[in-house]
Amino acid sequence: MAVKLRLRKMGKKKQPIYKIVAADSRSPRDGKFIEAIGLYNPKTNPATVDIKEERALYWLGVGAQPTDTVKNLLSNQGIILKRELKKNGLSEEQISAKLDDWKKIKEANLASSLKKKSEKAKTKKASAEKKDSETEVKGTTSEQA
Repeated sequence: MAVKLRLRKMGKKKQPIYKIVAADSRSPRDGKFIEAIGLYNPKTNPATVDIKEERALYWLGVGAQPTDTVKNLLSNQGIILKRELKKNGLSEEQISAKLDDWKKIKEANLASSLKKKSEKAKTKKASAEKKDSETEVKGTTSEQA
């Protein structure tokens, strides 16, 4: 039986919430599943992801294949990295140290990207205000003539 880690859609219309489940690859998207290992809510800002790490590592260890979206969610949580470090034979202390370093780097990248977005928004707003003031100046000079 080929097992996949995939999303199972739940929630109301226009308000999706997904369960991350281990399911037989032949079962339909919202059909029968073996085990629910997490929850994903894309509507919150930032998206809420809650995954049972031990169970995800277990299913990956026995050969379950994650879909693209689930693989992205697992890697954003650091579960894929932890699995690779365990596979390489590192001790628990080394794994936790590397995960801490990875989390610090990830937070720094997130902070810098937020800073860039805010600066870009400010410059865009300033250029729009400058453009508006130029059109107002042009409008007043043509009225005087």
